[in-house]
Amino acid sequence: MQDNATEVTAAGIARLAGVGRAAVSNWRRRHADFPRPVGGTETSPAFALAEVEEWLRRHRKLAEVPLKERVWQQLAGHPDGPVTALVHAGCALLLIHERPPVWLDISSGTDERLAALLPTALDEVLTPRVPGTARPGRTDRSRVNGQPPVNTPPAATPANPATPATPATPATSATPALAIPTAPRLLPSVPLLRGVAELAADRGARPTFEFLLGRHLDANPRQYTLTPPDLAGLMAALAGTPATVLDPSCGTGALLRAVADRPDRRLHAQDSSPELAALTALRLALHTRAPVHAAAGDTLRADAYPGLRADAVLCHPPFNERNWGHDDLAYDPRWEYGFPARTESELAWVQHALARLRDGGTAVLLMPPAVASRRSGRRIRADLLRRGALRAVVALPAGAAPPYSVPLHLWVLRRPDRTHAQPELLLVDAGRFTAEGRGGPDWPGVRETVLDAWGAFDRDGGVEERPGVAGSVPVIELLDDDVDLTPARRLPPPADTDGAGRLADVRARLDETLRLTAELAPPPAEPVPSAASGRLPLTTVGELARAGALVMRTGGHGGRARVPVLTDHDVLAGTAPSGTLPESEEEPVLTEPGDVVLPVLGGGAVARVVDEATAGAVLGRNLVLLRPDPAALDAWFLAGFLRGTANHRQASSYASTATRLDVRRLQLPRLAPDEQRRYGERFRALDAFERALREAGRLGEQLVRGMYDGLTDGTIAPD
Repeated sequence: MQDNATEVTAAGIARLAGVGRAAVSNWRRRHADFPRPVGGTETSPAFALAEVEEWLRRHRKLAEVPLKERVWQQLAGHPDGPVTALVHAGCALLLIHERPPVWLDISSGTDERLAALLPTALDEVLTPRVPGTARPGRTDRSRVNGQPPVNTPPAATPANPATPATPATPATSATPALAIPTAPRLLPSVPLLRGVAELAADRGARPTFEFLLGRHLDANPRQYTLTPPDLAGLMAALAGTPATVLDPSCGTGALLRAVADRPDRRLHAQDSSPELAALTALRLALHTRAPVHAAAGDTLRADAYPGLRADAVLCHPPFNERNWGHDDLAYDPRWEYGFPARTESELAWVQHALARLRDGGTAVLLMPPAVASRRSGRRIRADLLRRGALRAVVALPAGAAPPYSVPLHLWVLRRPDRTHAQPELLLVDAGRFTAEGRGGPDWPGVRETVLDAWGAFDRDGGVEERPGVAGSVPVIELLDDDVDLTPARRLPPPADTDGAGRLADVRARLDETLRLTAELAPPPAEPVPSAASGRLPLTTVGELARAGALVMRTGGHGGRARVPVLTDHDVLAGTAPSGTLPESEEEPVLTEPGDVVLPVLGGGAVARVVDEATAGAVLGRNLVLLRPDPAALDAWFLAGFLRGTANHRQASSYASTATRLDVRRLQLPRLAPDEQRRYGERFRALDAFERALREAGRLGEQLVRGMYDGLTDGTIAPD
């Protein structure tokens, strides 16, 4: 009965059955026995998951719902919301991970028995792993890490981690991140917990939680600002191997997960979102054996760890906040380097990090580039430099973290434990590692450049200058009217000893590409005589899929780490796979030579045939893959006819702001294999011509930009 409470949307039904949403709409219209909506809205109804599964099996639309999909749908459709379900699942997975015999014992009876016994079992596991966890029936919940939070009244009640509501005004007290759920709260989650346990038996507790968390984050991309794993690894590497680490704006815990392990490690996390604080506490508890101290509350107004002196602070703070507490915190002792202006919330986070460090401790913060140059912050920047607190500013390539269009900075700080006689600041500009497309920077290059420069600077107090890349600048040279710390403005430009030679090489490649383009240009089109232009018999992709002539797959929401992902942008631009997917245990769709890939959003008439260079990439979101049977369909014939403008127009649907392609409705003629190959060769030639045009355009832009730069910087003569 509890399972009937789990709801699923039409999109969820489509994923269960491996079809498009249009098919689900057709089933609702054509089958009188299709389950009736039990919730949602008129335009986005929700259905009982158990009824949907039974209907799919009865009509042979689905032999069996995959376990991981069933668990995800139970979580997404939980009557108390997905965050509650994810917290309950995380608690159960931690118990399964730590004490599997206890789980087997309490789960062997009825759902009511499991719900009744689980809180006590969780108390025994969570209390030592996540100190400060609020216990059922405990009234004194005001302590975090054994210390009363700032401004906490004696009878403070902890925020419920299962309620993702954000208060209109920031909280004035910090509370434990986790509260052990009671039996009545757990009872609706018991079917989900049994499914989670079954999934964990196959995958392991930690990968199961990562899979569910990754799916939840991917389903709600606008609600969360994530720190990419490569960036988190770089920030953790800059901090060294600290024993005590604090992240005062922990988000989903990516930074603390990246910290190098050591036997005496202790982790401290805080976030203003109760749901993120709870999920991070569980994620870290599953990831490490270290004690995880976690709190929910506004860090600047309600610091949960006022007495902490950590070895390292890692932080990805919120950017450009006006309501950070400027009016409430004017006399706060943390402002050792000056009271931040209302527009300088990031400098408040910088000083909070320094205040929570032991002498000589290191802080690494991700910052927007404007913080290095805004006039309103120049006095604080100057004092940070004079006292030797700010040690390095690293300019990252665009695409390193959200917002991806902005080249963010890393600030490396150290709480002064001595006075530097002639302090210097390390400046690193890693902008040259920006990658083409949307796949993110060249992280191995970024990591090597930044860590090599920081290692030499930290060891020797200076670094050998690399023009345009890295250098150490005396602080006295930076203390001008602006105190501008932007690396690109302070480092000498890169030496270009052979700028003219490079441009000559680009010009030669452009000439060769233009010659090839002329050779590949299609011959003049000859009109078909009117007597021979009769309409060919047509079929659709959907009919071909049902007949077994091709297999249709859709891009996933997660996959194996460090596998190149073919994105919709790559297909549209004709570039190599450049994307990433959230880390999860979801089985990805891998491309093979001869596959035809189409983007389903945006309205462009594009289809790409996968070659040997692209094969093996993971199929990204908003892409559909068609794998034709070579005995029945020629891949180039298929791709060519699917690119027809009229074909796309009749197969597209339109929302207020987007166009979506129903691939199953795309049409192509019924032709014999020999005739297919004749069309396919012509389409292949057109594709080669199109790629040559793209390359010519890229080289032309590179040549023009190089000429402008050479003429303006004096490396090329105007004559």
